[in-house]
Amino acid sequence: MEKKPGIFLEAQNITKKFGGITALNNVNINVHTGKVNAIVGENGAGKSTLMKILSGVYPDYEGDLYLNGEKVNFSNPKDAMKKGIAIMHQELNLIPYLSIADNIFLGRELHNALGVLDSKKMHKKTKELLERLNCNLNPKTLVSELRVGEQQLVEIAKALLEEAKLVIMDEPTSAISDSEIEVLFKIIASLKEQGVSILYISHKLDKLRLIADRYIGLRDGNTVGTIENAKEASKEDLIRLMVGRDIKNIYKKDSVDFGDEVLRIENICLPKVINKSTFLLKDINFSVKKGEVLGLFGLMGAGRTELLETLFGLHSKIMSGKIYVENKEVRIKSVRDAIKNGIGLVPEDRKEDGLVLGMEISKNVSMASINNVVKSGFLSTKLEADLSKKYIEALKIKTPSEKQLSKNLSGGNQQKVVLAKWLATSPKVLFLDEPTRGIDVNAKNEIYHLINNLAKKGLGIVVVSSELPEIMAISDRILVLSDTRITGYFDQASANEEAIMKAAVV
Repeated sequence: MEKKPGIFLEAQNITKKFGGITALNNVNINVHTGKVNAIVGENGAGKSTLMKILSGVYPDYEGDLYLNGEKVNFSNPKDAMKKGIAIMHQELNLIPYLSIADNIFLGRELHNALGVLDSKKMHKKTKELLERLNCNLNPKTLVSELRVGEQQLVEIAKALLEEAKLVIMDEPTSAISDSEIEVLFKIIASLKEQGVSILYISHKLDKLRLIADRYIGLRDGNTVGTIENAKEASKEDLIRLMVGRDIKNIYKKDSVDFGDEVLRIENICLPKVINKSTFLLKDINFSVKKGEVLGLFGLMGAGRTELLETLFGLHSKIMSGKIYVENKEVRIKSVRDAIKNGIGLVPEDRKEDGLVLGMEISKNVSMASINNVVKSGFLSTKLEADLSKKYIEALKIKTPSEKQLSKNLSGGNQQKVVLAKWLATSPKVLFLDEPTRGIDVNAKNEIYHLINNLAKKGLGIVVVSSELPEIMAISDRILVLSDTRITGYFDQASANEEAIMKAAVV
């Protein structure tokens, strides 16, 4: 393929599937040389998946990559690095108890003529790299002693060691202060002057607009357009690029008459463990009634999962605020307290946190309500089997028997088993964190109907979802989180995609 002027990298018809789920579908993008190429899209659009393909993390995909007109295939990130592509993941990839120099040269150490590690030369080169970034850190300093913003500089220095021509930055400002962001942006400007291309992902649109040269929109795993002159694009233009689909909801929640208030939280705060003057959640207040489905929406890092975990007793040592169940203040210091007070949580990662995959369905179902299947001090396999059969029938779990191992079920049926586990505790309030992630459309519809039926029975339900059409379809009200706080409330009448996204990018 002939090299195109001004284009460093070209991705053509990139398709990536995980099982039966298509994460990317014939994606086409160009990365312009010496520019900040900003990727915008809501949660689940496929941004991080695409970045992992471009940087060699995912070698298995359909489609073609071209660097300067030459077709390339990366087996791993080291292959990509040899071609000049480096990635800074949102979670920094550094070893805290090694020095800056040791982290930068990890896996590519320098040796003298005798084959002995040449620490002096590595420290000298590290100092040169840091000075190139206007950074005066000592190469011998342990990474654990650095602020997050300084750690990001070390990541950039690692990229510069290999003379990276393209640096991919995935949410680089998500955990750093405004002053550190200012330093980062100066470094990005310097890299541009040196001809380095930047692929930049961020949900912070106001910050993004300060540095972007052009925008590339991803939506539902598809490329939906580009804005070549970033300076001409308004914030509203970017929001439309992110969410401007035709809304075709596959489901609409039935109207339910709400009962009394079942859950109320007041002034919930969750400080960061390392720096308790900054917060993951700040002054969160809301309530839920019996029969109501409250949707929680927010972009990556907004604090949705942390909120559910806090109310479920997982961060009790550092949280503050009050929790009321049925108008009675309750103290939730542990998961046991949450269950005792009628709260259940279906976690985001069902395989890691929701199920024991190597155990039978019956044992997974009874796990959170073990006292219900104990007789005379001993576990009753009959009671356990009866309990699981009840929910297999009620939730229409497709399995030959309650003795089937959970790992052998489809994703949708695994999710139903997790639901069954928490319904067996007879909850008053049920938290659902991304309940349809990684399951097919038919299974999603089944989960939607289950949520609707549970609401009709008087359960108060709080649902977190990254999919805007989904959160709009299943919720009576929508609460939007952004940057640790609530930034919007919507009822069904006032909710629309652009308004919700505008609240989410404050």
